[in-house]
Amino acid sequence: MSGFVKWVVRSGAAVALVATVACTPLYRDHGYVPLDEDLQTIVVGQDTRDSVVEKLGMPSTGGVLNESGAYYVKSRLRTIGPAKPEVVERQVVAISFGAGGRVSNVERFGLERGNVVPLTRRVTSSSIDNKNFIRQLLGNLGRFSAGDFLDQ
Repeated sequence: MSGFVKWVVRSGAAVALVATVACTPLYRDHGYVPLDEDLQTIVVGQDTRDSVVEKLGMPSTGGVLNESGAYYVKSRLRTIGPAKPEVVERQVVAISFGAGGRVSNVERFGLERGNVVPLTRRVTSSSIDNKNFIRQLLGNLGRFSAGDFLDQ
């Protein structure tokens, strides 16, 4: 084989290797959701906002109206090559507070095929407070980039 042919073969192999590596999906996790074991320590009707923060840590966000809830949010993003990151998994743990600041609901929501679905629920009543907020939270996460916050 001539030197040029060897160079072409090696270059082709290098290009194929780079293309393979560039198309390998990269995963990033953002946020925090308490484990089920940690959520079991929360007693509906007994724990307060302060005891929840003490047991689980600071929530990702709070309720929009009258601080009626604490929300822990975790998202998993997948990026393939130069493509835009895609949310492949999202979970929200919603802890609602009722009268006297006591825990009234502990719920875990997921995102399945673009729809918000309850994964687990411990409630004192059948109504779900702030359901629209949870849907909005699950739907809007991932629609912004770091450049939005860095004035770029």
